[in-house]
Amino acid sequence: MPKANVTFEDVGVTVSVPAGTRLIEVSEIVGAGIIYGCREGECCTCLTRVMSGYENLAAPSTLEDQVLKDNLAPRHHRLACQAQVLKGEVVVKPA
Repeated sequence: MPKANVTFEDVGVTVSVPAGTRLIEVSEIVGAGIIYGCREGECCTCLTRVMSGYENLAAPSTLEDQVLKDNLAPRHHRLACQAQVLKGEVVVKPA
């Protein structure tokens, strides 16, 4: 299975993950500062800035794209609960 590397800039940790892993899953494991309220119905709390490697993430789903637009998310920001790492190197930090 292909692997990718994700660096969480806020905690200075890089981890190797299987392709298809969502950013929030890795964040929870390494203790990065990405907060989320998805399970409480508070969408967009996990907004995350992709510092580099944006092209190594799966394209946003229609739903994620709409949530980002509705919340006026800046360019190169993704929802950590939705963004899947596909390959290469990705560097992120909480928005």
